[in-house]
Amino acid sequence: MTVERECPHCGQSLKKWESPTWSTWGGEIKLVCFNDDCPYYVRGWEWMKKTRNIKCSYRHSVDSKTGVSGPLPVPSSSACREGIIED
Repeated sequence: MTVERECPHCGQSLKKWESPTWSTWGGEIKLVCFNDDCPYYVRGWEWMKKTRNIKCSYRHSVDSKTGVSGPLPVPSSSACREGIIED
């Protein structure tokens, strides 16, 4: 299994991110795009407002164990950055 290392939406390198232990992911390591100019993240604001009537977006994320990708919901551009693991 090959785990993607670049965001398919913007081409930026994904960063290692540790989810909070209190979350439903329970401290799992994910790979996340933290590029604020990523089209996936930028489009997410309008999509969530239009379809869910909430002010949030999402970032592209990949489970580091399974390689499964999906959205990481974020209420602001600074949300979740405290979990970034610097190499």
